[in-house]
Parts: sequence; structure tokens; C-alpha cells
Amino acid sequence: MKKEENYKGILNTYIKWPLYLSALMVAMLMSVVLYREQAKLIVAGFTVVYCIIALLLFNINKQELLISLMDYATNYGNVQKEMLRAFDVPYAIFDEVGVIIWYNEAFDAMFKVEGTFRWSIVGETTGITREQLPAGEEPVEYKFTLNDKDLRCRARRISLIYEKNRLIDPESFNGSVITLLVYDDTEINTLKRLNRESGMVAGYIYLDNYDEIMEHEEDVRMGLLLANVNNAINRYVLKHKGIVKKTDPDKYFVVMKQVGFDEMLEAKFDLLQTIKGSSYGMKELSTGKEIIPCLSMGFGVGGGDFEKSAVYAKAAIDMAVSRGGDQAAVKDEKDLKCYGGSTDHGTTTKVFARRVAQIITDHINNYSQVIVMGHTMADQDAFGACIGIHSICHELGKKCYVVVNQITSSIRPLVSTFSFEYEDDNYFVSPEEAAELTSPETLLVVVDTNKPDLCDSPQLLELCKAVIVIDHHRQGSERIENPLYQYIESNASSACEMISELLQYVKDGVRLKNNEADCLYAGIMIDSGNFTTKTSARTFEAAAYLRKNGADVTRIRKMFRDSMESYKARAEAVRSAELFENEFAIAVCPTEGLDSPTVVGAQAANELMNIKGVKASFVLTDYQEKIFISARSIDEINVQLVMERMGGGGHLNIAGVQLRGHTVESAKQELKDTLLRMLEKNEI
Repeated sequence: MKKEENYKGILNTYIKWPLYLSALMVAMLMSVVLYREQAKLIVAGFTVVYCIIALLLFNINKQELLISLMDYATNYGNVQKEMLRAFDVPYAIFDEVGVIIWYNEAFDAMFKVEGTFRWSIVGETTGITREQLPAGEEPVEYKFTLNDKDLRCRARRISLIYEKNRLIDPESFNGSVITLLVYDDTEINTLKRLNRESGMVAGYIYLDNYDEIMEHEEDVRMGLLLANVNNAINRYVLKHKGIVKKTDPDKYFVVMKQVGFDEMLEAKFDLLQTIKGSSYGMKELSTGKEIIPCLSMGFGVGGGDFEKSAVYAKAAIDMAVSRGGDQAAVKDEKDLKCYGGSTDHGTTTKVFARRVAQIITDHINNYSQVIVMGHTMADQDAFGACIGIHSICHELGKKCYVVVNQITSSIRPLVSTFSFEYEDDNYFVSPEEAAELTSPETLLVVVDTNKPDLCDSPQLLELCKAVIVIDHHRQGSERIENPLYQYIESNASSACEMISELLQYVKDGVRLKNNEADCLYAGIMIDSGNFTTKTSARTFEAAAYLRKNGADVTRIRKMFRDSMESYKARAEAVRSAELFENEFAIAVCPTEGLDSPTVVGAQAANELMNIKGVKASFVLTDYQEKIFISARSIDEINVQLVMERMGGGGHLNIAGVQLRGHTVESAKQELKDTLLRMLEKNEI
């Protein structure tokens, strides 16, 4: 509009120039009259004639010029209108509520508007609601499918008036129209889909318990079992348009197109169940000795090239194995997701434990000193594992410091057994003291956690370049990066069990003091629920070793008797529990007067599992501006998957999460929403 007004001003000035010159002629006449009496009549005559001609020309030219401008504007508008009507891209104009006003031929060909009364963009045809129409000047995009075509629409609201108008006040005028451009993205979407489906996916498949099968199975049945497993894997990969190559007796490398992998993903990697013989009737795969074959699968997708996909696949299979096997892991550029994992199948044998003990021994010998730490708010398992590592270092003649950030009621009875009468006993340090002790010759050992945020001192992870991780929790997406070595055994009952096993293979076996043996035994007792959860033959063998080294069950039991306040709080949590969806017990643990309310919350979660009909229990504890959730189950619900969805982790039967910025009620609602979503998708 400003440009048109500018043109109008130039034209007015142009046609008025004769009038301006007439004024100049009159001025000249007045000058002649004053100075030249005899010439005035001649100049006056010429001036009158000039003014008459200028007025005639102004009136005639103005009329003709206006007529020409109107003709040009009309023809220009008709050209624009015809161009839009014949425009190949569908285009239409709608009123404020979405009823069509004008459309071109391409729009009519696509939507069949001709002959339709008050056709509207709002409705079932497009799926657009009135609330989705553009409210301001910013364009809005819609995507929908019509007659097998993928359509993308771009709508914009345009005011019917300009900002400068002498007849209407723009602020009080709401009149506007909606313009709509429609693009057909069918072809480009098809090409994108074909390009994605033809992309290559790399993968690994491991037979988790191959060593265990080889150790226990008869030669004939072992050969038959492995042949059946090999045949099942080959048929499964070929079914999904891939090829498989056996690289080791228990390892396979897989290559397939994305479309085949998508089929696997949609079926939730049903090969995992096929191998165990629980979904397809392959009962002959069972060894008859409760050693059921199970697989780990890792796939890399979206790497952009095959080499990167292979790297992603290796990271995925490492994650699947470290989480206990019997599951598939998928890694792309941004995320790593796990599927399955309904059971834990350990891969550790005594031979493997001996090898791990030798590796850790070698690393400790390569450094001048060792610092060991557990997770924040250390419990008996974390503290006992730290003491076990210190015992190994003492046996090897290496100085070792144990980081203790907070002495909670959970570990206070154990800490009190160390008298500090001798210099060698005085090895407990704070995180600040540990930071001052670090040097390039320091080895950091992290026990009972593999998440950097949960470490007692995350700062030490940055200061120490050499880190060893020993943990019994399944790995998640957040983990300690680039450790020197990590020993993660998710089927172990506790970190104390793992370290007790290693102690037997350091030199000729480490001889523990009574209080050291008590610490390790207490860790196993607490994390296994007095030998009722996640126990195996290895658990009892570790306990037997500790008993031989002086662990006293009666002494440990007396150490950890509850106070009256703790017992009442646990009883109140159980009393106030609600049964959600008739199978999940959800309770809130009181915190008033408790030294370690999170421990009481965990105990309450264990108590709730003794109630008939409860498949999983969740106890919420409000402590130190965080909401702690302790989750427990027996064998029907994988509580680890639930806690991972909320940002936590753990085991199949024991898991937890710490939520910041939540109230108890909001945390409880988020837990319920998570359970409902997972139940709807059959993911628990």
C-alpha cells in the first residue's frame, strides 16, 4: 500500500507541473509591469494564453491518465486472478471460520469442491479443527492423508484492511481471510521411506550361557542343543531378509535391511522367547537341568553408513550383556533402548571369576594408591563392597582409602567396629580429602553403582583418569564413560557377593578380619532380603566363605535391629498402602524422627511383597528435597523397567528412582501414569 501511495504522489506532481509553471509566468508578468511599462501588454497576452492551455491540458491529461491507470489495474488484477486459477499448486481462500470463499482449479481437482455447499477446511476430510486455524500472522502447517496422498498444508491469516485507512479503525475491525497452500508430499515421503527401508542395519547375537551349557550338558545333548539354537537363529534372520555369520561358537554377526529390522522390532524380538522354548513350543531346547538357553541381541540403526551402524551395534550388545542378557538392545544416534529382559541369566562361572580377579589385581598393582567409593547415602552393600576392595589392596600391599561422605544409620553400626587404633585402620576419608589425595598414580574403584550422578563424589570421576566399576545393577543410558575395566554382573544378589567371590582368587585367598567379614556378609543379607531374593548357589558359596573368615550372623543381626521409630514408620507405610489396579501396592513412608528414612522405605517395600495378590510394591519417601521410590517384586513384574521409565534403574525385582522437583502426590501420579502406559502396551 505504501508503494501504491508513493506512485500516486509522483503522478499528481507530474500532471500539476503546468500549473506550477503558470504561477511562474504570472510572477514574471508582475516583474515586467514594474520595470518595463511598454512590454507588459505583450507578456500579459502570452501569460493568459499559456494559463488557458495549461488548464486544458491538466484536465484532459488527468482524466485520460486516471482511465489508463484503472484499465491497467483491472488488467493486472485479471492477470493475477488467472495466474492463481491456473496455478499448479492447490490454493484457496477461506473465511474466518474455515468456509471456502475462492479456490483455483488445482484445489478443486484435489478436493472436489465444485458443487459443494459451503465446503469447509474444518472437518473429517482434513482432520483440522476450528481451534487449529491460524490465529495470528504466523503460518500454520497441517499434515493429513487424502485418497492415499500425503498432503501438507500451509495456512496464513490475512487482514482485509491495511493499517492506514480513513474509513475503518483497524483495531476495532476483525475482518480477515485464511489463505491455504496445499503441497503433495506423497512422492518425497515414498522416496524417504524407500531410502530408510533400504538402509543397512548391523547386529550381534550372543548365546548368553554358552559356558554354562558346555560345563554341565552331556556331549550328545549339548550338540543337539547348540544345533537347534543355531538353526533357530539362522531361520529367524533369513525370515527377516537378513544374513547371519557365526563368528564364534556363541556369537553371530547379522546384516539386514531396515525393513526387516522393523519387522523384528514390531514383533518385540520374539527370537528371545523362541530360544527359551516358551512361545513356539521348542521344548526340546531345554537341557533338562534347568539350564535354559538365552540370547542377547544388539542392533545399530541410523548411523548414516554401515561402519557407524556396526559401532552402534557393538555398543548395544555390550549393554544387553551387561544388563543380564535375555534381551535386545537397539542404539541409534541419540538413544539406546532395551527390549525384553524378563529374567536374569548369569554368564559368570568360577573360571570367569578367577579371570576377573586376576585382571583387577593387575590393575591395582599398576598404581601407587587406590580410592574406593560407593553410591550416595551408602547402604550396607556399598560400604561392605568398599571394605572388600580395601582388603584386596591390603593383601597386595597397596594403600587404599575408602570415601565416606555421610555415615547413615545403615552403616553406622559397621563403621563403629573399626577402632582406628592403628594407622592402617585410619583409611576413611571425606570426598574433599579424597580429591586432595588424587594424583596420576591413583586408581579409582566405584562399587555398587554404575551411574556417575549416584556416586558418592562425582568430582573424583573427573579427577581420576583410571576407573574400575564393580556393580550388580543393570546398566542404563547414563553410565560411567570409558572405565579402565568394568565388572557388571546383574544376576548377582549384591556387590558384596561379587567381591567376596573375587577375594577367594586374589593370591591364595584373602584372610579377612572379623569386622571386614561382617561388613560383606551384612551387604549380602540386606540386598538379598536375608537370602530370599536373587540368590543362587554363588550367593551361598560367598556367604560360606565369609562365615569361614569370621562373619557372625548373630552379631550382624543384633547390629541391625530396628529402632521403635523405624518400626512404627514401616508399619505405618504398610498400613496406609493402596492397591492400584488390583496388583500394585503403593505407599508413602513417614520421615519424621528417622535417621535414614529411605532405608525404612525400602524395608516397607519388602514387607508389602508378603501380601497375597501384590505383584509389585512401590514406597515413596520424601527426603532431602527429593522423592525416593523403592520398588520390589518377586517374579511377575519387572520393576526395573518401570523405574527406568522414570529415570532410575536397578534389577528385575529390586529397583528405585530419585525424583527432583516433585511432591509426594505428583510423584505418585507420575508412577501411576507410567504403570498405566506400560500396562496398555504390555511392556511390564
